[in-house]
Amino acid sequence: MIQASNITLRLGKKALFEEVNIKFTEGNCYGLIGANGAGKSTFLKILSGQIEPTNGDVIITNGQRLSFLQQDHFKYDEYQVLDTVIMGNKRLYDIMKEKEAIYAKEDFTDEDGMRASELEAEFANMNGWEAESDAATLLNGLGIDTDMHYLMMNELNGSQKVKVLLAQALFGNPDILLLDEPTNHLDLDAINWLEEFLINFENTVIVVSHDRYFLNKVCTHIADIDYGKIQLYAGNYDFWYESSQLMIKQMKEANKKKEEKIKELQEFIQRFSANASKSKQATSRKRALEKIELDEMRPSSRKYPYIDFKPNREIGNEVLKVTNLSKTIDGVKVLDHLSFIVGHDDKIAFVGSNTLATTTLFKILAGEMEPDEGEYKWGVTTSQSYFPKDNTKDFDCDDIIVDWLMPYSPEKDVTYVRGFLGRMLFAGEDGVKKVKVLSGGEKVRVMLSKMMIMGANVLIMDEPTNHLDMESITALNNGLIKFPGVVLFTSQDHQFIQTIANRIMEITPGGLIDKITTYDEYLENDEMARKRQILSVQAEEEED
Repeated sequence: MIQASNITLRLGKKALFEEVNIKFTEGNCYGLIGANGAGKSTFLKILSGQIEPTNGDVIITNGQRLSFLQQDHFKYDEYQVLDTVIMGNKRLYDIMKEKEAIYAKEDFTDEDGMRASELEAEFANMNGWEAESDAATLLNGLGIDTDMHYLMMNELNGSQKVKVLLAQALFGNPDILLLDEPTNHLDLDAINWLEEFLINFENTVIVVSHDRYFLNKVCTHIADIDYGKIQLYAGNYDFWYESSQLMIKQMKEANKKKEEKIKELQEFIQRFSANASKSKQATSRKRALEKIELDEMRPSSRKYPYIDFKPNREIGNEVLKVTNLSKTIDGVKVLDHLSFIVGHDDKIAFVGSNTLATTTLFKILAGEMEPDEGEYKWGVTTSQSYFPKDNTKDFDCDDIIVDWLMPYSPEKDVTYVRGFLGRMLFAGEDGVKKVKVLSGGEKVRVMLSKMMIMGANVLIMDEPTNHLDMESITALNNGLIKFPGVVLFTSQDHQFIQTIANRIMEITPGGLIDKITTYDEYLENDEMARKRQILSVQAEEEED
């Protein structure tokens, strides 16, 4: 059990949290939700002891071990992958290293022998002999193959590091598990594995995620942060949404009845207060009026951007033809004679674990990378707008937001550009912020403003939901559903894919799988699963 008791956190004059009291109990998975800036990650850091609150205490049951997902992807660069995972249980890792140091001594003393004996007993009591195999099982489940377990962390790419750090957090069956955006940068197979792990996990989990499907699958409770308070709801994300909307509706209806009663009492008092025969009744109604209190209807801190992609030109029948496209990166053939044709009604989700192949394809189609072989041809009526997975270089400048957007606008007018920023919740002075100081979510909203202002009829989007809050994801989701053009996209958000895509592509080792279907149907189709397996086996046989 972990409990927040009267937690207050002040940042300058602003109180991010004000006397928060909440208890997280064993056997439950809590989804911590709230708008960007509400303090979700900060609250997790308070619970984990990384941040000291201004007032209040965090209480953890004696003897329980807390584990959290590390956010510094470079912290363990000088360590081996397997060791990094085992570090999730610090005491066990320290015992292992102390044992190694003692046994490596040339002048092994009696004191060393006694200390080694103590360590061996504690090591065995902590199931230390299973540590490496347990760590390997977690890594394999998340898609880190055995041949990578003895590499150094600095030899892995970003998404692989995320998986290792996630395995570290899960290692050793912690009593309390804190996960901040655990599905970010994970492929769908790894997300599915994590979902099953958390569903079967018997201890306490508190998770921050913007993946609505993920929260619905794993959460038993929702902890909603709004205006510095945390309200607890039983049930998953959809149940929270329905419950919170019902609560607001009931409060509005109750207030409406109270307002009608107030008006009725006020009219009676005004009419009969000067009437001697009715004065007692008027006085009684005054007392009744004083007792009526309207429920406080404080507006939510949640704000929804307005996302509406309007193409400047209607798209024709010829959209895109890709023929035998190949690309090798660092000696690895990422794309191997890829061919497909895109129609004018297509909204294609690229799924599967080979995210590098999809990102490479998108960069080629956006003109940011040249293929080694093959070609692609856009239709003459098409115009493209590209959302990259990594936008670091796009914002590596000293421009303010308005100036950064201006080159993409057909109208070189500050008011016109500010209108698009206003839709994306950049109000007033926000428009003069320098782009390089923006948060991850703000940068995504600026990129989406750019795509709206360009008016393209083909959108290429590589993980556009990363860093967005629930409200922005919902707005983007709805905007792409009603978009009349073509969309090529990737996402780890199951609901996002299911509601937008009408065609699914997966780049496998054995070739391209291309199906006109919904995402749920694609996943449920056993024949396709078998086909993926057959293609993989064929590819392995060809390599041999």
